[in-house]
Amino acid sequence: MAERRRGAALEQALLDAAWAELTANGYARFTMDGVVQRAATSPPVLYRRWSDRESLIRATITHVLARSRLALPDTGSLRGDVLALLREINATRVQLITVMSAHLAGYHQQTGASPGDLLNTGEDPDLDLLYERAISRGEITGEGLSDRVKSLPFDLLRQEILVTFAPVADHVLTEIVDTIFLPLLR
Repeated sequence: MAERRRGAALEQALLDAAWAELTANGYARFTMDGVVQRAATSPPVLYRRWSDRESLIRATITHVLARSRLALPDTGSLRGDVLALLREINATRVQLITVMSAHLAGYHQQTGASPGDLLNTGEDPDLDLLYERAISRGEITGEGLSDRVKSLPFDLLRQEILVTFAPVADHVLTEIVDTIFLPLLR
């Protein structure tokens, strides 16, 4: 007889099942019943935690992003840190980026909110640390370091991935950092 899941183990199993449902069927065909079947549980178990599909999808995206959080590199230079982080994202997150973008396109149509609203739209404290270290090393002054500029290399990488649905060539990552991003900071 299988051991009964409870607490955090049950919640993780439900969120993993929801992610599997989302990646297999997309937002438009995502169902609570599909999650129940994938998790091998009962509807009341799921509905006690999430009363509707949107709240479950939000929790699932939060769960997946937290689980896939990358360690912040410390190479000794802003260029090295940003390039190392871009390379790590490029090597390990292409599927996550494409799945989230492709499968959540219907989210906007149904809810009026953008798929980006599912993400934590606040500042990423890890990225702030990356820039604070560069300022303390004297590499940059911090002038003109808006949230848009901070996210620019990562936004450009995401755009490249979404155009090709594949990892980006290393020379493109280097071009993003050296030709576009770093000149904005100097």
